[in-house]
Amino acid sequence: MNTTNKYALITGATSGIGYELAKLFAADGYNLVIVSRNQGDLDARASELKQKGITVIPIAKDLFDPEEAFALYAELQEQHIRIDVLVNNAGQGVYGEFEETDIDRELDIINLNISSLVVLTKLFLKEMIARNSGKILNLASVASKGPGPWQAVYHGTKAFVLSFSEAIREELRDTEITVTALMPGVTDTDFFNKADMLDSKAVQDKDAMADPADVAKDGYDALMAGKDKVVSGLKNKLQVGMSNVLPDSTVAHQTYEQQKPVDHK
Repeated sequence: MNTTNKYALITGATSGIGYELAKLFAADGYNLVIVSRNQGDLDARASELKQKGITVIPIAKDLFDPEEAFALYAELQEQHIRIDVLVNNAGQGVYGEFEETDIDRELDIINLNISSLVVLTKLFLKEMIARNSGKILNLASVASKGPGPWQAVYHGTKAFVLSFSEAIREELRDTEITVTALMPGVTDTDFFNKADMLDSKAVQDKDAMADPADVAKDGYDALMAGKDKVVSGLKNKLQVGMSNVLPDSTVAHQTYEQQKPVDHK
């Protein structure tokens, strides 16, 4: 049965880390607003999650268009749904050397990973500030800590997410609102398929990929503890530690070698 009467909103909630986060919130009695582009997938997940005795509101929005983020907020306002926890999980990348990748697709990714995230954070944060309570979880990445050849735009967007999250957290230091950044590494989700990245050296060893359930649990625990950020996985913690001490040029070269196609000379 519902124990909290609180709502968590999760973008990109029908698969991967977002879906695993939805299950954790549901298990703790949170009502859910789940968002993705596909209504059929949303309805299927909603039916499953409702078995936990919670209310689940599935809303299809294409957050590649930031206007859809404004529309999502307006729709919830009309329904008088108060969001207690905002999870900005939706994100995509594109693989390839920058001169060869499609600029329109990259602009879409910037809109999804940055613009819509900023819109949703701005709108729901204002409500949280008015009542002095709330939590925000933003999906950053270990990619946020260094330049990423073969995924130059994606790494750039995740660097923004981490910097943005840490900045607004500091602005909110005297409130009861917390902002947490979750920083996974290579995780076994559909991200790499969508990014056309299956030929990358970085994703050839499926056994080395993190389980999205484990990543979600790390993020959920950090969120509930009010932490500023969490790097999921020991290997990723070591990678971030190295990127903090090595010159950016060295990190860029290492990443180039790690992420290049398997048949690249």
